[in-house]
Amino acid sequence: MSGVLYLVPNLLGAVAPSAVLPQRTIDVARGLARWVVETPKAARAFLNSLGMPVPLAELDIAPLPRAAGAAEISPIIAALRNGEDVGLVSDAGCPGVADPGSAVVAAAHAAGVKVVPLVGPSAILLALMAAGLDGQHFCFHGYLPVKPEARTGALRALEAQSRAGARTETEIFIETPYRNAAMLGALAGALKPSTIVCIAADLTLPTELIERASAREWGKRDATRFDRRPAIFLLQAADSSSGQLLM
Repeated sequence: MSGVLYLVPNLLGAVAPSAVLPQRTIDVARGLARWVVETPKAARAFLNSLGMPVPLAELDIAPLPRAAGAAEISPIIAALRNGEDVGLVSDAGCPGVADPGSAVVAAAHAAGVKVVPLVGPSAILLALMAAGLDGQHFCFHGYLPVKPEARTGALRALEAQSRAGARTETEIFIETPYRNAAMLGALAGALKPSTIVCIAADLTLPTELIERASAREWGKRDATRFDRRPAIFLLQAADSSSGQLLM
């Protein structure tokens, strides 16, 4: 009988696991001896915070294959077929969601191995929940260009996409934390004044900060408060006269 590939969400920062993760997720993770991870150092810090019942040195912790070919993933699938349960964890949040791991999951499905996603934090979904923007239609874009001219073009394209056609859409993206203030300045300068922008920083942490305002208002606020804090950005076009979201 084959083992199970468990998709284990990681913490989004330095916080007690019990404050964020359900007990079942913690219990399943504590029972796993074999792991495939994005970064071994980050994975060991996470596993150490869970209070594993055996020393970390006794765990089999292997980095995710750099290539998605069958040769690189085959040892993981072989272990699963041999009846071993395997945990897959990325550096933060949910593996496979704006993080690596999907190739291993796809290979497990192809091999007929059971895949079980465990409950835990996803910064993208938490930010979307808290933004008050369109939660029926949304798109995650990862990182935008760094160079100012290309970044401005990308922001205007996202703004247009958020109101294109017969439906609206929330556009979601991230930025390197030390460039958060510059991104907020770019948003204020590139977007229409009425476009709504939300930034969600330090999600699930005691320092969590979530703010929503028009692009015009962001131009008046102190953006340095968000500097060097992991954050998610969301935007959606609004009516220029009423400030109401376009629906």
